[in-house]
Order: sequence, then C-alpha cells, then structure tokens
Amino acid sequence: MSEVKLQDKTETSRHIPVLLDTFLESVDPIDGIWLDGTFGDGGYSRALVNSGATRVIAIDRDPEAQKSADYLKCKYPLRFNFVLGRFGEMDALVKKEGFASVNGIILDLGVSSMQLDQAERGFSFQKKGPLDMRMSKSGLSAYDIVNEYSESDLANIIYNYGEERFSRRIARAIVSKRSKNLIKSTEELADVISNSVKTPKRLKTHPATRTFQALRIFVNNELDELVDGLEAAERILSPHGILAVITFHSLEDRIVKRFIQLRSGEHPLSNRFQPSKQQENIVSFNKITRKALTARDREINYNPRARSAKLRIAKKIKYHDFPINRDQLGIPIFHRTGALK
Repeated sequence: MSEVKLQDKTETSRHIPVLLDTFLESVDPIDGIWLDGTFGDGGYSRALVNSGATRVIAIDRDPEAQKSADYLKCKYPLRFNFVLGRFGEMDALVKKEGFASVNGIILDLGVSSMQLDQAERGFSFQKKGPLDMRMSKSGLSAYDIVNEYSESDLANIIYNYGEERFSRRIARAIVSKRSKNLIKSTEELADVISNSVKTPKRLKTHPATRTFQALRIFVNNELDELVDGLEAAERILSPHGILAVITFHSLEDRIVKRFIQLRSGEHPLSNRFQPSKQQENIVSFNKITRKALTARDREINYNPRARSAKLRIAKKIKYHDFPINRDQLGIPIFHRTGALK
C-alpha cells in the first residue's frame, strides 16, 4: 500500500485520494475491469492500475480532468480509458467503449481538491473568484442562483442542500445585498453570509461552509446524479462486482446507505425496535461493510479533507429490473419538486 501512496506523490497529483489505503485493503485483490466514475486528478485510477486492475475506465464531467487523463493514457495505453461525461450515465458510456460489464466501481463524490484550489472555478469561499461552481463548465452557475432566485427559493436551497439552520437569514441578507450591487465573487458572498450569521469563535467551521455546499450541490444536480449513478452501477456491474462509494456529507451518505440497504433486502427505515422488512425479490447486493469506514488519525493528519469522508462497499449478486423507490433514499423533499424557475 505504501508504494501506491509514494507513487501518487511522485507523479505530482494535486488531489490526495481520500481513504485510498482503506479502500484497497477492503477490496483486495483488485483485478478485472474497474470503473473510476469520478476521475478528478486520477488518484484512484493510478492506484487501481498499480494494484492489478487489467483495465481502468475513468469518467469525469469536468473538462479539466482531460489533462491528467492524457498523462495516464500515455503511460498505460492498453490499460486506461478516459471518457468525458457524467457517472450517472456510466452504463451507457462503458458500453460505448466496447465493454459489456465491469468488475468494480469506485465513486469519490463531491468536489476535488484540484477544483477547490482553482480560484477561477468559484468552489471555495477561501479563494477569491467568480461565483461559478459548475463542474462541467456549462449550464446554470452559482452567480445565476444568487442574483436571480427569489428569497424563498434561496432559503429552500440553502436549507435543503446545506442543512443550514440560518437559511432564511442568509437568503434575506443575499437579496438585500444584491438589490444594491450584484454579488459577483466568492469573497463577496462569503462576507454577506459572515455578516448575517454571528457564530461563536470557538467553532472551527466557517459560517459560509453550508451555503457554499448547498449552492454547489444544486448547481451540479449532485443528488439526482448520485442516484442515477447508483442505479447505473447496478446495471453495469458483473456478478460479484464491487461497488465502493466515498461520501463527504450526510445527504450523500444517507442516500448511499439506504440504496445499499434497499438493494440488500433491508428496509432503510427499520430500527432495533422494528425488525427489518425483507424484500427478497429485489436483493441485488450484499454488504461488504456493515458500517461506513472512516479515515484513521494518521490519514487525517496529512489530509484533513479525510475527516468527514465515509466509505461504503457492497458486492453485486445479480441485477433486478426493478426501479428503486427514491422516496426511501432520503433525498430532500424540495429536491424532488424539480426546477425552481
């Protein structure tokens, strides 16, 4: 495992893969065809090739990922493929590449360190840049939402996708500020939020954290994309194939957890006072991890981003052409109502 980590560093990867060693240990041995659905800077793809995968197919919606992908393609021309696209369409994309199925899938969700470090992408409130946040560099931007959406719509977005209890206060402050001057930069938006929400100094979390998360999730339609990706993974995985998903906040983790529960025959709303309801006719996965795996202290020390990461792994049994009940996945109710405007 240490060789993989050293190689990642010497190949000048800007993105440190979270829970990489934990993932490799949990699915060892790695062989066959693997799909890296969130390529980013290529950390997981490199590790998969170096750990024995015969072929790695990588997908990313961000055009910036092409640079790292070109490097890996030159280094591993027969073992690496890159496709620009959304992992929610992975089954169709993989088949276009000429593969009927894959033996494993890894999804490292959320925004990458590479994207956060690029001020011009507008993902981070710690770097001054335009209000963008678009992973694909196309479509609706954070600027459009912040400066055009109604106060109630803003409050709903911030509350549902950021789980921010001061959502109404923040939305009111945004509308007040933009009535005088449009909010154009991440720095301006962060200042508006900080001035509207007075949090105790002892708290380490910046007051803009949840709002920026909410805007990013809404701009990129991340929760619907996640469910699409989980369903596509079920279709494209071969029997005994591995599904591994890394999440960074409760909304993502709840969806992944409940999807695996439902597809492994458990009712996600069961508790210790109510035995789980078996759905034997639609069992398509077995849990590999009964609980989410988290980062060790050593990893958190050199990669603080790992602190909130959770890894869940399941093994495919067989595919059932039976649609998932999205009402049971924990997607915010507001998210299911569709476009706001």
